[in-house]
Amino acid sequence: MFTVAQKQHSTQDLRRLDKQYVWHPFAPMKLWLESDPLVITAAEGMHLIDSDGRRYLDGVSSLWCNVHGHRVPEIDDAVRRQLDRVAHTTMLGLANEPAALLAERLMAVVPSSLAKVFYSDAGATATEVAFKLAAQYWHNVGRPERNEFVGFAEAYHGDTVGAMSVGRIPAFHRPYFPMLFPVHFAPTPYVYQYDLEGASEDEKPEFVKQHCLRELKAILERHGPKIAAVCIEPMVQGAGGIIVQPPGFLAEVARLTKEYGALLIADEVAVGFGRTGTMFACEQERVRPDLMCVAKGLTGGYLPLAATFASQKIFDAFLGDPWDGRTFYHGHTYTGNPLACAAALASLDLFERNKLVDHVAKAAGSLWHMLQPLKDLPHVGEVRQLGFMVGIELVGDKATKAPYDPRLRVGAEVCLRCRARGVIVRPLGVVVVLMPPPAMGEDDLRTIVDAVAAEIAGL
Repeated sequence: MFTVAQKQHSTQDLRRLDKQYVWHPFAPMKLWLESDPLVITAAEGMHLIDSDGRRYLDGVSSLWCNVHGHRVPEIDDAVRRQLDRVAHTTMLGLANEPAALLAERLMAVVPSSLAKVFYSDAGATATEVAFKLAAQYWHNVGRPERNEFVGFAEAYHGDTVGAMSVGRIPAFHRPYFPMLFPVHFAPTPYVYQYDLEGASEDEKPEFVKQHCLRELKAILERHGPKIAAVCIEPMVQGAGGIIVQPPGFLAEVARLTKEYGALLIADEVAVGFGRTGTMFACEQERVRPDLMCVAKGLTGGYLPLAATFASQKIFDAFLGDPWDGRTFYHGHTYTGNPLACAAALASLDLFERNKLVDHVAKAAGSLWHMLQPLKDLPHVGEVRQLGFMVGIELVGDKATKAPYDPRLRVGAEVCLRCRARGVIVRPLGVVVVLMPPPAMGEDDLRTIVDAVAAEIAGL
């Protein structure tokens, strides 16, 4: 058990050092410097523990990556055992045991269309690898003109240049637009934000779905011979605001992609490893992508590790003598890091032992019932959920869907106030996001929902 007596530095000293030296991701630093940030010094189970010994339920899975909770003995022990052997060795010209064993385990759970794995270290690098593989695949098979991509509005695939190009969110990426390569964007079925005359609320999801599919088909008809791949976040667009796609949308995107001969890239970085109620979101509509990207939950939220899976057809296009120019010249220093792979192997053991995917599928139903009262709150426009992914969209006026003035930072304020109730959640603009670890029990889920509901009701 962690106790406050184990502290070595005061909260005041840690805050001072942080503000003096650290630049935080996705943080308005002026406001940060004016605040008294939480300093996390320990964790236990589903709780994070700050430098004053206060406990908080980890309602965002430490940025959507924690799976089984913190300080999980099985994963801790696996990393310690690997430390006694080797912490890191390059995969450039060498193999290592944990990476090879993990590849075998992963191939047993990913969609059957996939046959090879390329390791990297973050979601953005996984998608970057996929884009480069797709472009070079067509180059290697004698179709170099197929070098363009189709993405979806409100998509997010990371913050490297290729990832920003295919998934550009203006609030995050506007200053970098001049750096990005052109991409064809199809509309995403953001049903709540569509205004359709003559369609009832029950009919609206199908109307919006069909409209978006027609637009995607038009892009493919116009540019098909130049399209290398279509990239999609299956079932749920994460950083766009937890936008849940209407049933059948993903399957139709896959069908259209195949019809026009392009590759399908499934970005499962946020939705993979049980969060939607299946091991991978693609499974829900029996979609078999050509390339698939994972990260976040791959190691249970312990260490940086990502993977890009490819079909045998794609892999075979890269085979040849060194002078043939078919080699994939891409890699990272920590590709296939043995410590991270050992953690991932232990995490997959826990998925099986604890029947974790079944747990999410069952507990998601209870979570749905917990969320229903929030729909009646005057400033809740919509509650979106799939599995353990929840987005609560706040509006200034429910009847007109008029948004809040962004300067009020209403989503951030709700999340900040939840900390006094022992809960950590984060917003995406005006969308309050609940993304608990898949292993979380129903009592803790209730605590999170009740805290968020109380703070939204107080707006």
